[in-house]
Amino acid sequence: MSSNSSTDFSPGLEGVVAVETEIAEPDREGGVLRYRGIDIEELVGQYPYENVWGLLVDDDLDSEMPEPEPYEPARLTGNAPADLQAETARLAGEWKLGKLNEISDEQARNDLGRLSSQMMRIVARSARLADGATDPIPDDVVARGHTAAEKFLLQWRGKADRRHVKAIDTYWICTAEHGLNASTFTARVTAYTGADCAAALSWAVGALSGPLHGGALAYVKPMLDEVTAMGDPEKWVREALDARKRIMGFGHRVYRAEDPRSRILKRTARELGSPQIEIAERLEEVALVELERRHPERPLRTNVEYYSALVLDVAEIPPPLAPAMFACSRVAGWSAHILEQKRTGRLFRPSARYVGPGERSLSQLS
Repeated sequence: MSSNSSTDFSPGLEGVVAVETEIAEPDREGGVLRYRGIDIEELVGQYPYENVWGLLVDDDLDSEMPEPEPYEPARLTGNAPADLQAETARLAGEWKLGKLNEISDEQARNDLGRLSSQMMRIVARSARLADGATDPIPDDVVARGHTAAEKFLLQWRGKADRRHVKAIDTYWICTAEHGLNASTFTARVTAYTGADCAAALSWAVGALSGPLHGGALAYVKPMLDEVTAMGDPEKWVREALDARKRIMGFGHRVYRAEDPRSRILKRTARELGSPQIEIAERLEEVALVELERRHPERPLRTNVEYYSALVLDVAEIPPPLAPAMFACSRVAGWSAHILEQKRTGRLFRPSARYVGPGERSLSQLS
């Protein structure tokens, strides 16, 4: 059967190449992730996140995500993922953003820059409210920060510990972009309709909030706490797998080799003195052995979420905030893909195969 046949069926579109992109290259077999050809290993510690945003969006490390402009969110709840999605969508009306099919590429890029930085500000403000603080940090205090990560912490807590800044900046760089995942695909599908940039980013946030995409990170820290309390990683792994529970932070649909982001974040967790690095490494060791024994047909090594949990814990990020932190990092990749989609203008229109009942009349239902 021809691979172009309309009767071909690939569940979930797995393996179907929907776009050609110049933005990122996850090396499936080699365990490398490159942003516009540059290995992320070279970026971490050399450039802050805002310049990596510039690399992904503008292909220019001298370019930066702009500073957020003054803006008062309408009604924050302290639930950062929900606040982020709602407020990002609302910005389209507040800022009178144009539709992607009616504005220039330059205007779209400017809209995405404004939105990206404001989205980080919304998350910081929502997190502050969740902490019980209703008073925003004065702008002059936030302005003392030198990087996006430092300013994020100042906006949230009014202070920015050096270790916390490094943890967040490293995490954001490692997770800024990763090809055509669920949220990025959602952003591109929304962009091809000609919707404004806020709509595309807001829908991407919604796709990221589920536990099978960005939300899985929130489950890793509680899992490690459970293993620590038991004190026996081998027993915990056996019992979890016997009960058909998923060990969070293991396995990836892309990498057959090591997830390079996991490698960087593991090193960072150790450098920053994560109090759970020893139990995490021990759990990783025994889980890999047991997973290999039970599932020799597929590699299930640690993915980006596993050691991200430790790095974010160093920065005292509560697990429920993890999806919103992921969204903050991914604004760079989403913005780059929205621009690329606007420039290519290619329609997404997959087909569906009907497998329901055959032709019948209403009388057959009574």
